[in-house]
Amino acid sequence: MAYCKILLVEDEAVSALDMRRRLRSLGYGEPVLATSGEEAVERARDEKPDLVLMDIVLGQGMDGIDAAGRILAHHAVPVIYMTSHEDPETLQRAKITEPFGYLLKPFEDRDLRTCIEMALYKHQMDHETRRKERWFATTLRSIADAVLTVDRHGRITYINASAEAMTGADHHACIDRHFAEHVDIRSNGGSHRLQDPNDLLAQMTQIAQTAQTAQATGTGFGFAASSFSPLSHLSPGSSAAHPIPPLQSAPAGQSAMTEAFVHGPDGAAHPVEMSASPLADPDGRRVGTVLVFRDITERRQSEEALRRSVEDLRRTLRQTVSALATASEKRDPYTAGHQSRVAELAHAMAVRVGLSGERLEGLRVAGMLHDIGKIHIPAEILAKPTRLSDLEMGIMRTHSQVGYDILKEIEFPWPVAQIVLQHHERLDGSGYPEGLSGESILPEARILAVADVVEAMSSHRPYRASLGLGPALAEIAAGRGTRYDRNMVDVCVSLFHDGFILS
Repeated sequence: MAYCKILLVEDEAVSALDMRRRLRSLGYGEPVLATSGEEAVERARDEKPDLVLMDIVLGQGMDGIDAAGRILAHHAVPVIYMTSHEDPETLQRAKITEPFGYLLKPFEDRDLRTCIEMALYKHQMDHETRRKERWFATTLRSIADAVLTVDRHGRITYINASAEAMTGADHHACIDRHFAEHVDIRSNGGSHRLQDPNDLLAQMTQIAQTAQTAQATGTGFGFAASSFSPLSHLSPGSSAAHPIPPLQSAPAGQSAMTEAFVHGPDGAAHPVEMSASPLADPDGRRVGTVLVFRDITERRQSEEALRRSVEDLRRTLRQTVSALATASEKRDPYTAGHQSRVAELAHAMAVRVGLSGERLEGLRVAGMLHDIGKIHIPAEILAKPTRLSDLEMGIMRTHSQVGYDILKEIEFPWPVAQIVLQHHERLDGSGYPEGLSGESILPEARILAVADVVEAMSSHRPYRASLGLGPALAEIAAGRGTRYDRNMVDVCVSLFHDGFILS
């Protein structure tokens, strides 16, 4: 038991002397004594006691209840009343001052000790609770995020300064009023207005229950969290189009997140990222919803600036790739346009087999540059009007490696250099420069290999006229599954059968 300073208010000398003796014997030390209500108020102000033992019936002037009220107005201290009166009127007056104990005279020492210890403990707990409440209240008032809570009926129970500024609602006017009367939050389309934040979690619960039912019955369905639009079923000025299910126990950790627009006091619509989470009582029953939203105008502007920057970079990359392709073709005018046509055919094939968007772009770039290594080949060999000798063919075959050497130092987001290196490899290992086979060859290189053969045979060369599309398709069909990937061959043939034309 720790020492505490007790203010004893007792106007009868004998009772005061007895109480002082009892408090000392219980280990609480010598109390501060006051014999009137006025003196009690003054001593409480000067001494700042840890606890007040207050006799209700005092002599002249204010009684103990009035004195306690005056003391509590300036100093938060636990008060225990001591009285021989227990009439309803006295009890009712005493309740107003929220005493921490009520001792009916005469009382035993053990009752006095129990009452004092319980009062001190309860006061300490109440003090800690109030401290945490002030801390949370200060935190909620000062954070930049807008915070708003509603009860189970959609009435606003709390709104912080950021939410007031963002929505134009005033906490003096909107507390205990319905959410939709003071806050205008709309879906991204701008036509659907949120009537009650509880609706966000209600719809999410319905979706979760439907998903669980589908999973249990084996009738699964796809659900993407990004497609969740909890405002979409609400119309302006109306309640939810679908009835909201009764608020039951709040699932642990459940929350709903979406983007919307807040219409503020300036009349403008500000984009916000918004989340809703359930509020539950100590028994876990849902009692409302806390809505948190933040202005994402700057983030959207940054994202748009980043998108434009990426587009500019992509445009620059395409122009650079096109310039490199043009530079390599300047040395071989007879095959001008070959790389772009191969890239076009390869891209069409890749689209048909379902290659992802980024890989499509990487394949297109590799197609545009797959013969860049020919810049190293002597012009006499490139433009020779007759078939190449074995030596000349050996030199020509170095263009894949040279192309790789040129491109490998460029940090493309795709394996462009490897695709260029492998575009003359064959599934059976008969290709060059490394004699790769099977799965060792990149899928993009397998696509490019088929497109390259078809375009080359369909076009004029210095040493021969075009062989035509028919022989080109016959060549890849003959090597289907051996030299060329069977799926790529089938896709290429089907493209031309469906009317694809090399530009």
